[in-house]
Amino acid sequence: MGPRSRETWAQRLGAFRASPSAFMAGPEGEDLGCDLLSELRSEKLSEQTKVSLLALSLEYPAQLWPDTAAAEAAATSLLDTLVLLPPRPSALRRPLLLAATTALATGDALGPTSAASLRLLPLLLGLACGSDLGRGFGPASEQRSLQATACECLRELESCKPGLLGGRLGLLRGLLGQEGPVQPLSLLLALALRNALVIQARARAGLQGLLMAGDAPTVGIPWNWALAEEGAAHLQPQAPSWPATEVQECGLAVLEPSPEEARELRAAVAQLLDTSYLLTPVAQAQLLWLLGWALRGLRGQPPVLFKPQLVRLLGTGQLTLLHAILALKAAFGEALFTAQDEALLLRRLTLAAQHPALPLSAHLFYLHCLLSFPENWPLGPTGEEAAPLLLGPRLCRGLLPSLLHDPMALLARLHLLCLLCVDDEEKEEKAQDWSPQHYLEELLAGLRQRAALDGGPRALATLCFQASYLVVRCLAMQPAVLTPLTRGLAQLYQSRPALAPHFVDLLDRVGPELGEPLRVVLRQEVVARPGKDEALCWHLQILAKVADGNAQSATLGFLRAAAARCTDWDLQQALLQVCRALLRAGVGKGLADLLQALARQLEDPDGRDRARLYYILLAHLAGPKLGVALGPSLAAPAASSLVAENQGFAAALMVQEAPAPIQLSVGPRRAEGPVPVLQLQVEVLEPVYSLELRFRVEGQLYAPLGAIHVPCLYPGRPCRPLLLPLQPRRPAPTHLDVRALYTTPSGLTRHAHLPPLLVTFADLFLPFPQSPEGDKQGFFEELWDSCLPKGAESSLWCPLGPRGLEALVSHHLEPFVVVAEPPTSYHVAIHLPPNSRLLLRLEAAQVDGVPVALRTDDWAVLPLAGDYLRGLSATV
Repeated sequence: MGPRSRETWAQRLGAFRASPSAFMAGPEGEDLGCDLLSELRSEKLSEQTKVSLLALSLEYPAQLWPDTAAAEAAATSLLDTLVLLPPRPSALRRPLLLAATTALATGDALGPTSAASLRLLPLLLGLACGSDLGRGFGPASEQRSLQATACECLRELESCKPGLLGGRLGLLRGLLGQEGPVQPLSLLLALALRNALVIQARARAGLQGLLMAGDAPTVGIPWNWALAEEGAAHLQPQAPSWPATEVQECGLAVLEPSPEEARELRAAVAQLLDTSYLLTPVAQAQLLWLLGWALRGLRGQPPVLFKPQLVRLLGTGQLTLLHAILALKAAFGEALFTAQDEALLLRRLTLAAQHPALPLSAHLFYLHCLLSFPENWPLGPTGEEAAPLLLGPRLCRGLLPSLLHDPMALLARLHLLCLLCVDDEEKEEKAQDWSPQHYLEELLAGLRQRAALDGGPRALATLCFQASYLVVRCLAMQPAVLTPLTRGLAQLYQSRPALAPHFVDLLDRVGPELGEPLRVVLRQEVVARPGKDEALCWHLQILAKVADGNAQSATLGFLRAAAARCTDWDLQQALLQVCRALLRAGVGKGLADLLQALARQLEDPDGRDRARLYYILLAHLAGPKLGVALGPSLAAPAASSLVAENQGFAAALMVQEAPAPIQLSVGPRRAEGPVPVLQLQVEVLEPVYSLELRFRVEGQLYAPLGAIHVPCLYPGRPCRPLLLPLQPRRPAPTHLDVRALYTTPSGLTRHAHLPPLLVTFADLFLPFPQSPEGDKQGFFEELWDSCLPKGAESSLWCPLGPRGLEALVSHHLEPFVVVAEPPTSYHVAIHLPPNSRLLLRLEAAQVDGVPVALRTDDWAVLPLAGDYLRGLSATV
């Protein structure tokens, strides 16, 4: 297909942007990436169209080049296109650099084995240094913008592969003092310096001269990937933030630079800070964050380096710079900020948050800074929420929440007020005329009053419950606050029962400090009402959440009165949900009569069936298993409540397959009795009850095997061997298929497949009855002669181990020896069920082996006996 026109590309790109995934799955999406790369070299498209194509590759690189190979090929093609550009000014050079960088970064193709990476990195570093790379890289007027773009590309690659530029720190530091774009170079050097320090600290290595001045990049010198490979294992990206400082600690204290390295490091940091005023506010904040967290805890690097910047920025009105100042305070604390600095910062934040013309986002930012303020000497355990010590009620009078505030601002101010209530409780400032706790109670009362208005906006009710949850989370250990809150919520429900879903959600989220008393008062409020209330559906919804084993008679009385009012399907299902909750709580007395009555009187057949099912479960299941069966249902909604109910607890009542917590193995052989018996050793990984082991043999070689029952097994407790009698119809080895049926500690019944057990030829050996006294040789000769002519005989050479024939016989054949003349001659008689025999003469033993003569009345036994005898020496 020939080159597409500008209009065709516009339509194609429009379809792609509308739905990238659908377009790539279609017929035109398969070759979109290849077509885009080829069209970049077409002379029929304008540079503006090509810039649009490159913009697409920057926005959707993962869709265009979904794997590493495709990303590598795309980056190679983009670099080839860049080299082929004519020397005149072009708008394509910077987008091509960005597109090649993005392809390698997003496709995870950046590495020492990538040919495109080995081309791109020296090119970017050369452009960042302002080196003359030839006429193909544009005129001198374009070099400054290319230099800035190259720095941005290198910073992106350093972010993706920390330590990539660790070996070029000296070179980058030298560039910062030359003419060139200050901001890209500063951010690049700061990021590379921070990554190198953290990687070397975690690898417990020194700086190794990384900050020494370096030469300009030379073509042909291989790139050093050592630090980048260390960074992949030791460093993860971090967002610029200051909370949880202990979690983000870099561990730089283990890094011990030499005096010369410490001097070079201080000089590099000072050089970056001295030029920071030339950067934009966002870039300055990023630079300060990188340097602050890079030097935190590093020996020989006093935080006083940041003092000039602190003096310059302490009065800033830029939010990003204020955020950076707070990050420095979190990093260095009292080592950089005095108590006067801390008081000034708090006062600035407090006054700024009260500015009437402040946008909502800025207002929330200042409040967040106050709530998360990093103090020099915080009291209390690490991570505990508390208001700053210097932030007293008098200073915060202008930050108190009001019903007129925006909901988000009100919640943020309420959070601060809750923290002040904690301090007020601790300081016992009860002699003051104004109390934060009293103000909080009045505010919550006003929120509840607005939420109780019939027909009021839903947002007012939502705000009331959000505020209540926030108060419980902050003041859970203060009964003086929770008691009036509980009473107020009960009055709110009494005024507006339609808020029942909000109460259910609140009960799900709060802890027992508020949850338990709120459940009690809500249950009392509901059951005290007659069943004729128009808000019956809301009462049933609340009762399904709060019903338990307490106040059973009152709850059942309310349900009996409400049953007559439940005429439609929704009310009947809500009533049965309450019955379900009572079942789970173990309520039995009186509930069975109610369920029987519901099964008779409910009009809807679905409701009657469900009530009848609950009655059957109550009558036939014990308490623990009933609770499991009626646990939270994960079933999808169904058209019938009974179907949904069955789907919900079928897993609890049916025997389902599960991974076996049982390990079964064959123990030592028992050569006694009328039939061969396997001794089974069993171990469990968790308690198992009512264990039943079932065995099955493929084919007709064995008669059906009986099951083995074990009452209970516990991990770590010894269990006596389990005996499994075998009933072979032919003397041959086999595999037993094993299944286990057992009960878990939670009362669920499960079944599992266990690994098959091997029944060997030797497991079938049984001794003959005792020979007549004094005539053992004659007894053996009689057996020997009886095998022919119907049977078969053979002879073989049995290798012996270093311990000789006597050890072999005692270890394997001792129960079956009839005549013994140790250590050179043994006569062995083996009974093979059901009615076969195997006779062995082991005579004239030598050092390395013994000749064995075999006779049997079953010719099919000969190959099995031969294999068995040849394998004996390896086991002795």
